[in-house]
Amino acid sequence: MKDSEITNLKKQIKKRKNKKTNDYRWIIRISVISFIISIVFSTSSELLIPNVPLFVGIILLIVFISIGILFDMIGMSVASANEKVFHSMNSRKVKGADIAVNFKKNASKVSTFCNDVIGDVSGIVSGSVGVIISSSIANKFNFSLIVTTLVVTGIISAITIGGKAIFKSYAINKSDLILYEFSKFVSNFYRLNNNKKAKK
Repeated sequence: MKDSEITNLKKQIKKRKNKKTNDYRWIIRISVISFIISIVFSTSSELLIPNVPLFVGIILLIVFISIGILFDMIGMSVASANEKVFHSMNSRKVKGADIAVNFKKNASKVSTFCNDVIGDVSGIVSGSVGVIISSSIANKFNFSLIVTTLVVTGIISAITIGGKAIFKSYAINKSDLILYEFSKFVSNFYRLNNNKKAKK
């Protein structure tokens, strides 16, 4: 084996090691973020839901379910979108295109955050909120707590799974449009942060 080949091989091994290190850091970081988000969401629901009227609790439950479905759709669209489209848009300075390119280059991480972190945490919190709402319904109308919990949990599962299935299909077919709209929305916050830094 030539010296140049040995050098190239060493570089490739070093790149792989660096990539593994970055992957481990990302896994640790995303696990910590998941833990924090789960604690915040769960604590908020546990403190808030029992102290609000039943219809408000149901609305909050719908919000949590919708968040899970929405981010599942975004995660799928990032994974399915065509990166070339956004490179072309970025060259024409289209708002949000640079962020879309960045999201697409980190598609696995963005999808993990949207689908697994936000999506799964929303599902867990929805289940917790559902139990609280079941208890409230059972006490208010003198229903069986077990039956009420089973029915409410079943409805939550059906809406969540059905909603994700419908919007997952939509995300695949309209992936470029969804990623563009999401990136354009996120670009507003980038601009706010840049303005704050400029003022400092």
